[in-house]
Amino acid sequence: MEEAISRLVAELDDLRHHSTTSSAAANPTPLSRQSLADLNFLLSDANDTVPIDALYDELSAKSLSPSSLVPPLSAAMDSSPNPNHSLLASNAFLSLLLSPNAPVFTLFTPLSFLSLLRSLRRSLKASPAFTQPNSSKNRKRRRADDAGMDEEEENQENGGSSSVDVKALLVVLEKLASVMDLIHLDRFPESLRSLVQSISEIPVTAVELCENGGQYGKLLTLCSRVLRKVLKPEHGESSSSASEVLRSLSLLVFMHKSQARTFALDFVKTEMMKVAKENDGVKKAMVNFPRYLVNKAPEKAEPRALAVESITEIVRVMEFEDQVSFVKYVVSMCRGKSNLRLLAVDLVHSLVMSLKDPLGLDSEEDGGDDPWGIWCLEALVKRCSDVIAAIRGRALANLAQLVKLLSRSDRSSVVLKRFMGFGDGNDGVEMNNMLRQRCMDDKAAVRRAALHLVTNLTALLGGTIDEVVLKTMGLACSDPLISMRKAATTALSEAFRTFAAETVIIEWLHSVPRLITDNETSIQEECENMFQELVLDRICKAASATSSHSETMSARKNKEKSFNKVLEMLFPKGVLYLLREICNGEVSPWVKKICTNLGKKKRLNHKIVIALQNIIRTSESIWLSHSLPIEKWTAPPGAWFLLSEVSAFLPKAVDWEFLHHHWQLLDKHEVEGEFRSPFKQVEAFENEESIECDAVAWASDRVFLLQTISNVSVELPPEPAANLAHNLLKRVEEFNMHSTEVDAHVKALKTLCKRKASNVTEADTLVLKWVHQVLSRASKIIEKFISGNSKQNAENNFFTPPRSCSRKRRSIATSKSLTKATTAIYTIGSAVIVCPTADTSTIVPILHTIITSGSSGPKINNLPGPATFLPQEAPSFYIQGWLTMGKLCLADEKLAKNYIPLFIQELEKSESAALRNNIVVMMADFCVRYTALVDSYITKITRCLLDPCELVRRQTFLLLSRLLQRDYVKWRGVLFLRFLLSLVDESEKIRRLAEFLFGNILKVKSPLLAYNSFVEAVFVLNDCHAHHGHRESQVSRRESQSFSIRGNDEQSRSKRMHIYVCLLKQMAPEHLLATFAKLCAEILAAASDGMLNIEDATGQSVLQDAFRILCCKEIRIPSSRASSSESADIEEEGGESGAAARGKAITQAVKKGLIQNTVPIFIELKRLLESKNSPLVGSLMECLRILLKDYKNEIDDILVADKQLQKELVYDMHKYEAARAKATVAEAAASTRPNTGANQSPEGAENPAKAQGQDGKFPSGSKVASAMADAAAAATARSVLREINRGTGTPPLSSLNVPKVRSCTGVINASHNKQRMDDLQSLKKRHCFDSDDES
Repeated sequence: MEEAISRLVAELDDLRHHSTTSSAAANPTPLSRQSLADLNFLLSDANDTVPIDALYDELSAKSLSPSSLVPPLSAAMDSSPNPNHSLLASNAFLSLLLSPNAPVFTLFTPLSFLSLLRSLRRSLKASPAFTQPNSSKNRKRRRADDAGMDEEEENQENGGSSSVDVKALLVVLEKLASVMDLIHLDRFPESLRSLVQSISEIPVTAVELCENGGQYGKLLTLCSRVLRKVLKPEHGESSSSASEVLRSLSLLVFMHKSQARTFALDFVKTEMMKVAKENDGVKKAMVNFPRYLVNKAPEKAEPRALAVESITEIVRVMEFEDQVSFVKYVVSMCRGKSNLRLLAVDLVHSLVMSLKDPLGLDSEEDGGDDPWGIWCLEALVKRCSDVIAAIRGRALANLAQLVKLLSRSDRSSVVLKRFMGFGDGNDGVEMNNMLRQRCMDDKAAVRRAALHLVTNLTALLGGTIDEVVLKTMGLACSDPLISMRKAATTALSEAFRTFAAETVIIEWLHSVPRLITDNETSIQEECENMFQELVLDRICKAASATSSHSETMSARKNKEKSFNKVLEMLFPKGVLYLLREICNGEVSPWVKKICTNLGKKKRLNHKIVIALQNIIRTSESIWLSHSLPIEKWTAPPGAWFLLSEVSAFLPKAVDWEFLHHHWQLLDKHEVEGEFRSPFKQVEAFENEESIECDAVAWASDRVFLLQTISNVSVELPPEPAANLAHNLLKRVEEFNMHSTEVDAHVKALKTLCKRKASNVTEADTLVLKWVHQVLSRASKIIEKFISGNSKQNAENNFFTPPRSCSRKRRSIATSKSLTKATTAIYTIGSAVIVCPTADTSTIVPILHTIITSGSSGPKINNLPGPATFLPQEAPSFYIQGWLTMGKLCLADEKLAKNYIPLFIQELEKSESAALRNNIVVMMADFCVRYTALVDSYITKITRCLLDPCELVRRQTFLLLSRLLQRDYVKWRGVLFLRFLLSLVDESEKIRRLAEFLFGNILKVKSPLLAYNSFVEAVFVLNDCHAHHGHRESQVSRRESQSFSIRGNDEQSRSKRMHIYVCLLKQMAPEHLLATFAKLCAEILAAASDGMLNIEDATGQSVLQDAFRILCCKEIRIPSSRASSSESADIEEEGGESGAAARGKAITQAVKKGLIQNTVPIFIELKRLLESKNSPLVGSLMECLRILLKDYKNEIDDILVADKQLQKELVYDMHKYEAARAKATVAEAAASTRPNTGANQSPEGAENPAKAQGQDGKFPSGSKVASAMADAAAAATARSVLREINRGTGTPPLSSLNVPKVRSCTGVINASHNKQRMDDLQSLKKRHCFDSDDES
């Protein structure tokens, strides 16, 4: 001990002599490592006062005070390159302060304390394997010089081990916590602030330093002790100290999830809340801390979410009054700036989800103000109509989650319904209106969030849903975005699941099942799952309901209720209506596809077959129980249809006796003559309940029953199968069935022949045999009809006028023979489709005679040609002739080569919409089978897109679209341009189909199509041939006129503009820029160079359309727009990646170059139009005004370089504005001119001269307007000329109609300045955060 004291005192004495110089006094020498070790040894035992007393005595003997230890210790803490050396000095300094009888106020100084904190920071910033600066270089140099000093010796030379000793750090922090009880930092606020900041950094910087979790936990515990002691009153005012601690910890609170963030939150929630309960100053700081975090919260999505989570955790531990106060603050934030509104929307959601009793259900207070949860919901509902799309989307999404959360309790559901406006008999008009607007929002993320809200509201309200919102959800199922289609499917399915009303069922069936053909596999699977759950499983429940109620209801024979009502009571609600709707013509194709997919995946349950059989049996039983004639009975609509689809995959589940019974039932009454012709309309029974037997329903039942029999024929016994085949063939040969029945009979016959035959060859022989038999009989019937009709017309031609005797008998006979011949000719086509190898050599001449009847085409001489014009006398027979010929052509390529031109010729000249429709269908089939033969006729087929019949137009559009998707037809020539007119078709269905084709299919399949054809579309839609490079033949020109929207009227312009906008929406940002350049180069520049004749009406329309396109918002590229449509829709406001930032920079550069090339074109074109006194000058100036506003930054760069151009633009723009103001004032003056005797005083009416003035003259409106406009123009011109003469820079577009306005230089008279400011104020757009309009 004596040696340690003597060494330490000797070094201090040497340092005293050394510090006599000024430089040494400014930079004291640090204590050596040996002296620090000796001092720590002397201070190691805090209870033993002998060593420290001996040290003080020795210092006194050398005339040294205890304070002489502080400078070298501070220097050692500051200047030591080794962190362990610094920690050793820090430990000695703190031990000295903690030693018994230590003169604390003498030893403690702010500078030494700051040195201690710097030592702590330096040790924490050092890496776990600390190495000296330039040590690697020194080692390399020493190795090069062969000065072999190993690493251990080097470390020893530098002062010890190179790694930071965590245990030493823990000791220092523990002693620092003890020292906080001895010192008072209220006199040293900077020291206190530095202490808090240093301790707050330790949880972040010490993560990698600690070897294990135990050391890091001890470190955090010590940091918590130090910060807790900072809050004591002796260290300053509690509110200030608490604020400093919270401010330092806020950085940790905003970090990503880590141990440091957890430490900060735990300290605030536990330690500080404990102190806050006893200290008002700390409580005040705690109450303000969430508000501080709100104002410091980051704007990016992920950090913002963490900030919201942290704020909520802190608010949760506060007292109820403080929580309510913070909620009020958050609600007020909803009316602030956009970043605060976005944060407030997330905070409102988090607070309602986390805090207790938001709706005040457990509160004992009655009446008074609304609970704080209602304030939050009101704020969210208002933000759902915010001007910023991101805020609207977040508000809707958060409101949807809150509705789902609060609807779990019955009590909260009542309050929530009342708040939404649906309680107490209200229908929620305001909420429904808001949902309608949001479901049709421009942004996909907003629409998707609105659909989620609708889904949860549907569950809350038990299915009550607005019809407009329901229709909007149906439309959203066809949205181009995958996420939108998924959300719409979920919303509609939830509505169907909750409330199976007829309107919901119809909308669901017309929207969701069609998604089975979606390009996205996950949507197809979701469609299958929803159909199985909501349709098939719901129908399966009818099996048990039928078995439990059928006998009792049959026994009652309750005739007071109608048959339909009794039947509906037996089954779950909506099952019969659901069956009736799935056989709708627009739904059944998708149902077939879904059943096929489910069957292939073996997901169909046999219960569905049992349920459908029970529904049919029960219907028959109830019908008989009401004493109704069985020949008038038909099964519930859709039952046989669905059974025919599912039986193909569940043949063993179908009962053959059930099928046999109903086949005999239907076939028996047909043979007995009750239904001799299904074409006739059967009258109702008078004595029954006015029940009509629908012949179509009867025929449909037979068709679907036959399909079911065909599906289960493999399971049929051989003898019943043979008997059934014989009966079917007999029915076919009678030729008195409906066409749908014919197809079903023929297909069933083929299936039964395969079942009857022992091998494939025998089956083909059987099929061929009965097909030839049917063809022979059918041809004889057709020949007989043709010859009989010709003979009858020939006889009548001998009489002038023709005889009228026996006309009725002949018309009846003719009608029967016509019906039979029509069925026969249709049967020929069906038989050929079933057996393409059949011999049709005798059939083709007959069909040729039919399809060429009444035309000047070639005749076949060996057949009696009809002496009548079949298209007029027998249109159905004539149409079936073309249809059957088409089926024969599908089976014979040589025949197709000869007759395809005849089909095209008939398509062009036929007056029958039904025939044109059938030919279009046949041409689509030919295109698949014989692509090369039909390819040259595609242009003629596209003429049907303008057919006067809506059905033909829609059929043509659908068929060509499918061919295009399957690449049987290519998008070349005029095909794409002719498809554009479907976007503005008179039919809403066609318009919707066209929008789906262009917006969903083509955007993925041919993304460059809209860009490549855009400029050409402008010329074609205007039927413009005024361009020198545009030459077409007369025939082509006549066709182009029919496929144009020529005209300068408002309707034509709006239609063309709608097409342009649809095309622009499909383009990527780079294509929009390129389209902008092409419009300027190929239209504007062509007009200024004389290539485009602007004196021609169509040329003017093209030029005006170009101006309107350049002005529209769709061609502009917002800064937030990304390359893909999905990422553009404010999914979340995350940070930009490097690629996105580079893409934005490139886009800005391209925009700048584009505008640099565009402005000169506008200037040159303006001069040309002014020289010709063209009315297009106004359109050009309006376009230029909008460009100056939209591309202001780019144009400013151009105008800065060319001051003269800037002055000219300013002058010309004011000249145009003055002319426009003159016209506006003239119109206003003309509309407000006083009428004599009206709205005048009696004196003024009697003496108009007196009323107008002493001179009796009243200035006209045009003169007033001219004077005002001339004054404004003159003032502007003087301003511009004054700037030119003065030589100063022209005000950079300050007087233009642009939102961003700079101040004007120069002296301007007060009246003109006031007028200019009024104009600018009128142009300024004032945003209202409660508005739904976006800028």
